[in-house]
Amino acid sequence: MAGNSFGQSFRITTAGESHGPGNVVIIDGVPPGIPLLEKDFLFDLSRRRPGQSKITTQRKEADTPEILSGVFEGKTTGTSLSILIRNQDQRSKDYEDIKDKYRPGHADFTFDAKYGFRDYRGGGRASARETVVRVAAGVVAKKILARAGVVVVGYVKQIGPLVATIPHPEKITLSEVESNIVRCPDVEMAPQMIALIDEVRKNVDSIGGVAEIVTKGIPAGWGEPVFDKLKADLAKGLFSLPAVMGVEYGEGFNVATLRGSENNDYFISKRGKITTQTNRHGGMLGGISSGLPLVLRCAIKPTSSLARPQPTVTRKGKKTTIQTKGRHDPCLLPRFIPMGEAMVAITLADHYLRYQSCRI
Repeated sequence: MAGNSFGQSFRITTAGESHGPGNVVIIDGVPPGIPLLEKDFLFDLSRRRPGQSKITTQRKEADTPEILSGVFEGKTTGTSLSILIRNQDQRSKDYEDIKDKYRPGHADFTFDAKYGFRDYRGGGRASARETVVRVAAGVVAKKILARAGVVVVGYVKQIGPLVATIPHPEKITLSEVESNIVRCPDVEMAPQMIALIDEVRKNVDSIGGVAEIVTKGIPAGWGEPVFDKLKADLAKGLFSLPAVMGVEYGEGFNVATLRGSENNDYFISKRGKITTQTNRHGGMLGGISSGLPLVLRCAIKPTSSLARPQPTVTRKGKKTTIQTKGRHDPCLLPRFIPMGEAMVAITLADHYLRYQSCRI
């Protein structure tokens, strides 16, 4: 199956399914000499891990990484880095009674349309379980970016109708994000979001929202001018994640209501450097970083798997109902944050290495 790799100078390839033995990522392009131990992955993996709070799925996975290659005496060697994360808490029996039914909102039908065959256990390759190794790759990417003074921080901006007030996205810190289980740095809005998710969960339903991901410290000049625009590769990376329905940056769709005189960011000289007075462009101009913070937002749909009856059809087109068993998130946003950060970091690490090569 094509489409399992992403990136050029920093390239990841993943393999694995939701209910298989495990998931693996191979990373090419990692510079040698970067300190890397298995314990370095644990923080971000714990943020993505299921069963971490009452508002996430209760599937229990240790998500312990195993470095299979590319590291010697605690440092990267410059050769292919491979990381394995085993699955431990699969309940394939939960999917036996729906193997011939199409779950609304899932890739069941489209996989059958493409291949004529599918792994029905938890979605197989289409499952969000695959993102566990992307988060691991994101840890490596963040280490590379740290060398350039670049930091990626994501947080929950919106749950349903509840929108956080974040006047200065570039000032949000990881500790503020991790101060509550919904990962919203607005301390007044976070409890309301948690209560809403809990209410939705008790009603056997789910709810969507918006994640905002901010990159600080990125200099001007990263990205390519045409097909590999930085904004295009970031959008591709984020859209490749399950449940992402929209990606915008800067003012995003708000620009549709503005005049050019309102939307333009005027150039100024500040402390001997060229910059702009405002950042409506979200840190990218012409698909190349401008030196201002990159500000991205992802719209995340409600979890499609519901433990309530929904109408559907069988593989033969017969009308039926479906009630998804298993353990599913009432809201994907809290666990999406490390996934979104990872794909942004992976994309930026790729463009950082590409930028370095073009400056030689």
